[in-house]
Amino acid sequence: MKPTRPFHQTPVIAIDGPTASGKGTVAALVAARLGFHLLDSGALYRLAALASVRYGIAPADHEALAALVSDLHITFREGCAQLDGVDVSSEIRAEEVGNRASAIAVHQDVRAALVARQRAFRKEPGLVADGRDMGTVIFPDAVLKVFLTASVEARAARRHKQLIQKGFSASMENLLRDLRDRDERDSNRAVAPLKPAADAKLLDTSSLSIDQAVEEVVGWYRER
Repeated sequence: MKPTRPFHQTPVIAIDGPTASGKGTVAALVAARLGFHLLDSGALYRLAALASVRYGIAPADHEALAALVSDLHITFREGCAQLDGVDVSSEIRAEEVGNRASAIAVHQDVRAALVARQRAFRKEPGLVADGRDMGTVIFPDAVLKVFLTASVEARAARRHKQLIQKGFSASMENLLRDLRDRDERDSNRAVAPLKPAADAKLLDTSSLSIDQAVEEVVGWYRER
């Protein structure tokens, strides 16, 4: 039997970027191509945000939020995000949940409560981790770090299409404003601000198809 590599040698591909840059779709397809595990770190924050709504905890109450996160029963199964055993994949994609997730992410103790859960996804044969601080904070030793971005107009158009397809109402004007606000908040927060790792490869997906972006990332990994 081939020996298992030490934990720190299990390969990680960290894919970071702003909201609606396409990183979630790209990460899922790269993981499928390579046979790796997948971590959607944004879903963890959205699950925490949804739970905070259900339990009536205000976004500013960081101590209660951190305690809630530590006790949450969260699982990912067959592409579904489950909270307390119930599939909430559609609910956590609502814009108001995403906005609350961004708001609670500014609290250091809330982020700390989720770090251990995120790192536990690192298992053989490898992991593709999608988020905002995968390469800078969670997996600084990732074998490949990618920072996906796109123009705010392209990202708003993608998010608008996604929401309409899922049956949600959406306004392009509101989406543009929300994306700009979230970019500003995520980039300027004191804890783990949204920024490329020093050794990350930058990939602008504004004019790329999903398949082209996936090929680029897989190619970079195989070069390593």
